[in-house]
Amino acid sequence: MTSRGDTETAAHRYAEIGWPVFPARPGSKEPATEHGFLDATTDHRQVERWWSRDPDRNVAIATGAPGPDVVDVDVREDGSGFPAWNRVKAAGLADGYHAIVRSPSTGMHLYYQGTAQRSGSVRGRHLDFRSQGGYVVAPPSRANGGEYVVVRHGPPTGATVSWDAITGQLDPQAHAEREHRGRRAQRDPRDTSVGRLAGWVSRRQAGDRNFPLFYAARQAALAGQLDGEAEERLVDAARRSGLRGGEREARRTIASARRNAEWRPAEPRPFTRSPQPEHELEAG
Repeated sequence: MTSRGDTETAAHRYAEIGWPVFPARPGSKEPATEHGFLDATTDHRQVERWWSRDPDRNVAIATGAPGPDVVDVDVREDGSGFPAWNRVKAAGLADGYHAIVRSPSTGMHLYYQGTAQRSGSVRGRHLDFRSQGGYVVAPPSRANGGEYVVVRHGPPTGATVSWDAITGQLDPQAHAEREHRGRRAQRDPRDTSVGRLAGWVSRRQAGDRNFPLFYAARQAALAGQLDGEAEERLVDAARRSGLRGGEREARRTIASARRNAEWRPAEPRPFTRSPQPEHELEAG
């Protein structure tokens, strides 16, 4: 039996603590599977199959419960996310992280207990949030000529971070606009949630119906709205859009999405430090 490479070893370690993983292309943040984070799994046999095809693949983690939530402080040629991060830190909105990872851009990723929040970003602040519908490339992967390195870690605290509070601190106007849209959506949540998702599925391009249907059903399940009526609406949307396999395949896809949304991991263990020298990167 061939020995495992560093990224495959890390992938098994993340999967073991209940974080779904998938491969990214070597030296890149681009997914190496057809559906990206929707293919993420904790199945060790699947992890072995992926990395047996290319041991140099990077490892990515699907964010949001059961995976972690991650605040991404980016550094680019046109600016740095550290000033925004310092405002968030000073306001006491970012305590409770259990790991800091240095990114290849010399920015950092801060890991928290995963939630069902949406991923997002703050305009012009180089600060991003990865939760449901997102992913991060994780140590010891390499991208853009640099390496993702764990520089600090501790046992999970169970603490979460509120992206809503962070955006309210950094961009009050955009936050108020989102709050207004949210109040309007609450007047008829089915039309603005399941109805919207079903409409989106029905408009997909030929040949990609399975992936959008899985995504839409999983989002509905995470929102607690995947009941019998919602399933029928999604099946009808898939049928009208020409899903291969027809109604039977649509129901199988929805059932798979429901299982994925309902799955919960065992109690996570502490983040394991990468065998790299510790660097001076302060978040606290």
